[in-house]
Amino acid sequence: MTAWAFKASNEHRNECRHIWYRKDAKAMKRLGVRLFLTLLLSVCCCWLTSARAQVLKSIRDRGAVNCGVSEGLYGFSARDDKGNWSGFDVELCRALAAAIFNDASKVNFIPLESGRRFEPLQSGAIDVLSRNTTWTMSREVDLALMFAATTYYDGQGFLLRRAANKETALDLNGAKICLQSGTTTELNVSDFFLTNKMTYQLMASPTAEGAIKAYDSGQCDVLTTDLSQLFAIRLLLTNPDDNIMLPDVISKEPLGPVVRQDDVQWFNVVKWVHFAMVNAEELGVTSKTIDDALKSDKPDIRRLVGTDGKYGEHLGLTNDWAARVITLVGNYGEVYERTVGTGSRLGIPRGVNQLWSKGGILYAPPIR
Repeated sequence: MTAWAFKASNEHRNECRHIWYRKDAKAMKRLGVRLFLTLLLSVCCCWLTSARAQVLKSIRDRGAVNCGVSEGLYGFSARDDKGNWSGFDVELCRALAAAIFNDASKVNFIPLESGRRFEPLQSGAIDVLSRNTTWTMSREVDLALMFAATTYYDGQGFLLRRAANKETALDLNGAKICLQSGTTTELNVSDFFLTNKMTYQLMASPTAEGAIKAYDSGQCDVLTTDLSQLFAIRLLLTNPDDNIMLPDVISKEPLGPVVRQDDVQWFNVVKWVHFAMVNAEELGVTSKTIDDALKSDKPDIRRLVGTDGKYGEHLGLTNDWAARVITLVGNYGEVYERTVGTGSRLGIPRGVNQLWSKGGILYAPPIR
């Protein structure tokens, strides 16, 4: 019985006591109908909650997580010539598979273009969207979706040719700008230029590849998108060293995995897999030290790796779920460095994506 139904039944019990003392038959009949409806509603609520908690079961029955990713963005989600996926967003999907199956390879990666990335999630064709997607109010409220967490704090910037001799975005008045349509990028540009009373010409492409080609071929002066993407795009240009990024950041772009609103259990699994990876980095637990962590007597580490408490069971997983993730995928810092950080060609500084204890804003609730 729900807490609401329990409270309602107590109220009915008290009312029944008063009616009994008054010997009011009609009132007793009315009360009986109300009590029946209350119990019926409670049963329906419990049934709906159970019916909606189906994603994790479907994944287990299927034997793999269906994960929506980008069509190809180096460092975040890209395929090699053998069809193997890698990248920062890909690693979250592998972490989910590790938590569920103790096998990080049990993922079906489904590439999705920007303009049509949400429909497969809404229809149930994918279980989670992990594709450089900005958390906004309209995407949750209007599309009935939920962002499980912010896994990467980003912001929109500008890439242009060094020969243009521009120092800030305020020097871009009248510029011809290339961008990908169907993203938050277009509205951010409009807001920035309107706020600063500047004009611009827009060349929007339905794909990131189209926008990059248009810029590289000289059809526009500036290419704009999230800074993380600009690091990757610069490597793809004909003459990378001839291009620079301006220091300006004109928007907040909190990126993270997205799920449907109809399954709270799955939402919690996705959210806490990310949080576990962040907490692991903070506690110094890595894929190389996990064996020592399993023997640790520190309460925070014991709860993380599952040697104390039943936190995994509460999620519908085994109690060693986080230990599986760290063993097979790594903690947040390990994933960041090898995909987009110093261990990669991108070399993106941690910046705000550093732990809160080291000057960044990355912060995860404790497992306790």
